[in-house]
Amino acid sequence: MKHLLSLIFTWWNGGTIGTRFFTWRKGEFVGEDEQGNRYFRERNGPRRWVIYNGLAEASRIPAGWHSWMHYRIDEPPAAYTPREWEKPHQPNLTGTPRAYRPPGSLLHADPRTPARPDYEPWKPEG
Repeated sequence: MKHLLSLIFTWWNGGTIGTRFFTWRKGEFVGEDEQGNRYFRERNGPRRWVIYNGLAEASRIPAGWHSWMHYRIDEPPAAYTPREWEKPHQPNLTGTPRAYRPPGSLLHADPRTPARPDYEPWKPEG
């Protein structure tokens, strides 16, 4: 029952019941990426969409599928083999505990580390 209610009322965690119904009626499965996101297109139309596996975050779409979603390529990407100099795809980590925190940031592991160690603040005499 809890799963059914989450399908009806949550849009940020996978597809809602409305999206799944539309996909069942008019969608054609195109492929799946390495993160488990499933890609669809309309049978007799130009629409393309993704049903995320977990949190709905657009930065979780890899580069090949991003090109297909934005109509830059017509055919869905085949199994992509990255070049030796490419890093693995990572989603946007802003706002998560794994976000980049530069030295001097209040959220850095050691917030007292000065951002510029050569800086000497002014101290009044007295």
